[in-house]
Amino acid sequence: MRHLMSPLDFTVEELDKLLDLANDIEKNPQKYAHACEGKKIATLFYEPSTRTRLSFEAAMLNLGGSVLGFSSADSSSAAKGESVSDTIRIVSCYADICAMRHPKEGAPLVASLKSSIPVINAGDGGHQHPTQTLTDLLTIRSLKGRLGNLTIGLCGDLKFGRTVHSLIHALVRYPNVRFVLISPEELRIPDYIRDDVLVRNNQSFREVIRLEDALPELDLLYMTRVQKERFFNEEDYVRMKDFYILDKAKMELARPDMLVLHPLPRVNEISVEVDDDPRAVYFKQVQYGVYVRMALILTLLEVEVC
Repeated sequence: MRHLMSPLDFTVEELDKLLDLANDIEKNPQKYAHACEGKKIATLFYEPSTRTRLSFEAAMLNLGGSVLGFSSADSSSAAKGESVSDTIRIVSCYADICAMRHPKEGAPLVASLKSSIPVINAGDGGHQHPTQTLTDLLTIRSLKGRLGNLTIGLCGDLKFGRTVHSLIHALVRYPNVRFVLISPEELRIPDYIRDDVLVRNNQSFREVIRLEDALPELDLLYMTRVQKERFFNEEDYVRMKDFYILDKAKMELARPDMLVLHPLPRVNEISVEVDDDPRAVYFKQVQYGVYVRMALILTLLEVEVC
């Protein structure tokens, strides 16, 4: 039995196989429509979520399975003080696989150690968000045709952005990937990512403050919101929240084939006027998220479709 806590839980070869499966699901949805008949996924979301939770549920329903779970800690026995360890032991009696989001870093890992079913980390605090990373990799590979030989700008909240941390972990394993880290001083990438991942892997990266300075060189721009829920006080959040706003004027500085990704939800860091630009692919990204989670469910449940 396997769990998914980090993108590094899969080798590059296993990731390629997973992404190939997701592409086949995209092309042949009917082939997989009954693959998980009789199977159930439990979505245990201790934090609010729209895309990730509904994406997992849509993925299992598309595979012919069913869904149970909760959408906030207040609607679970966590409100009564039940531990994650006890919750997963109970849920293991009801479901075949589980996706868990939790505000505490490492909570899904704790659950996996006590679980008798596969556990998928659907986001733990500011730490990791591996299925968003799988979504990002599928989007990039499908639209760019490769995962290496790219210059990628990561913009916004690089300190608390778990999607950014997971994506860096995954992409350092591909050849000739260059990172441009775009953030204010207060939201720079944490030392443990800079030193333990980028520097240790001899990765090419530079840090800039102005988005305009980076745009002309990028193959991909990965925008993130400033996350209000990660700040300790309102004043700091208000000061940071409008630091970057991608609009039509800034898009004119970018290459004709640069893609704009965003893990969503957006607040105001991408102007709605950018939505009609063919380089804006963040809504396509959402659809790729369903395909890759379908592939992940099949892989962890060891379901093979001929």
